[in-house]
Amino acid sequence: MLNRLMPAPAAALGLGLLLALPLTAPAALADRAPAQLTVTGEGATEIAPDLATLQVGVTTTGATAAEALAANSAALEAVLARLREAGVEGRDLQTSSLSVTPNWTGYESSSSGPQISGYTAMNIVTVKVRKLDTLGAVLDAAVQDGANTLNGLTFGLQDPRPAMDTARQAAIEDAKAKAALYAEAAGVKLGRIAVITENSGYGGGPAPMFKEAAMSAAPVPVESGQLSMQATVTVVWDLAE
Repeated sequence: MLNRLMPAPAAALGLGLLLALPLTAPAALADRAPAQLTVTGEGATEIAPDLATLQVGVTTTGATAAEALAANSAALEAVLARLREAGVEGRDLQTSSLSVTPNWTGYESSSSGPQISGYTAMNIVTVKVRKLDTLGAVLDAAVQDGANTLNGLTFGLQDPRPAMDTARQAAIEDAKAKAALYAEAAGVKLGRIAVITENSGYGGGPAPMFKEAAMSAAPVPVESGQLSMQATVTVVWDLAE
């Protein structure tokens, strides 16, 4: 009698496994990630810049480091004073580089070897011009009063957010239009948006052109062009069942 009752737990266990197996397939389907559609949208808007940034500097030489630096400081102070007179505010003037280096000669001499023949001092100031109609006069004033280094002229916006927001909205609309087109062509329906990522920035217009101020008494001619504010978004949609 005891031997006949022993298989009962095993039979019950087998029945439990059989009953559990059909339940695994629906559970797997419920956990399956939804099909998705990924689209990249692009948007851009053009706007006139309202800010110019440039680097103005003075390079001087002297028999000693102190002499070169003193001459440089005097010349740069005159340039800064002229820039302030031209309307550049103190907050828009910032020293970006200052160096004093020896000048070596005699490399070709095998007997005495290289010798220091003097020193060169260089001081570079980053200048922001917020009134672009005065930019030519500012450049002219800087060069006329002793600046002998002028480079890095770029244009930008004091507040780029409004223009960038316009480009972002255009990028989203572009992504939505593409997604609707692809979904219709594929015979599927768009569900909710799962992910939005952005990669944005702005590019300049034509490269600024200017002449040496010494060539003319008139303000230096400068063309600021247009800035292109660009936004790129990647949008992921879940596809509706």
